[in-house]
Amino acid sequence: MNDFLSTYGHLSVMMVQAALLGLSLYFPLQAGQLSLASPGFYALGGYTAAIMLTNPAFAGLRDSLGNGMFVLTWLVAAVLSGLLGLLVGIPALRLRGIYLALATIAFVEILRVVALNLQITGGAVGIFGIPQAFGLTDWGYLWLFGPLLVLVLLFTYQMERSRVGRAFRAIREDELAADAMGVSPTHYKVLAFVLGAVLAGVVGAISAPFLNTWNAKQGTFDASIAILAFVLIGGSRSMWGPVVGGALLTAVPEVLRFLADWRLVINGLVLVIASLYLPQGIVGALQKLQKPRPLKRPADLPAPSEVKP
Repeated sequence: MNDFLSTYGHLSVMMVQAALLGLSLYFPLQAGQLSLASPGFYALGGYTAAIMLTNPAFAGLRDSLGNGMFVLTWLVAAVLSGLLGLLVGIPALRLRGIYLALATIAFVEILRVVALNLQITGGAVGIFGIPQAFGLTDWGYLWLFGPLLVLVLLFTYQMERSRVGRAFRAIREDELAADAMGVSPTHYKVLAFVLGAVLAGVVGAISAPFLNTWNAKQGTFDASIAILAFVLIGGSRSMWGPVVGGALLTAVPEVLRFLADWRLVINGLVLVIASLYLPQGIVGALQKLQKPRPLKRPADLPAPSEVKP
């Protein structure tokens, strides 16, 4: 077991992290919103943790709280991401489809440029020497990301079966009909956007100590597309889709590392094949296979008048 964790521990942590980021995009998709803002909130959460754990201004607080400082960074990152998600979501979610996607990409780029030009974020160099959370190293972060993934899945499971989940589905299927039935599209779309923002921010706050460094490369357009691929390949209609897609697309390039540059070609082929032949994602395809086949229609019975005595 120790040999496995020493070899694949880092990859395992990255797979769970990718699943969580995929779920942060899954929340707005539940309400029919194609938002690509998750890397922006992920970067914000990471910068929040990096600054609070390294900046001399917080030295006294770090000394007094000890390991509790790490928990505080998660809470602060969640609050900041939620507030920014609310501020961005209210005007941005008036847009739909590709226009919303473009607006959220612009949001990610704005945050990246701001981070590049602020002294507190370390500019283009970033922030280095971030202390490890609770003294954990490498695969030990499974003890943080793993329980968080379980909690998020349990929360999502309960939410999908609640009034909120039904409202999300109604808006996704037909926003005008949902509005006519008394479901407020604006309210629920903003709620879904904020939930995704909070999750991405917390993941970023945990990831900063894990990576030991944080810079503007963490929140880019490329990251937006990668997270979107997690959801689309895994399946956007089930909470298990982002988990499967994130784990698979994170593992494939690493497992095929011995193929050098060819591993990127194979990774691209996986994306193309899945897009063409699995339009509902891997989880959607598996759910189709599990559905019972419809019963064969019995032969037409003769009409009563045709039945001879």
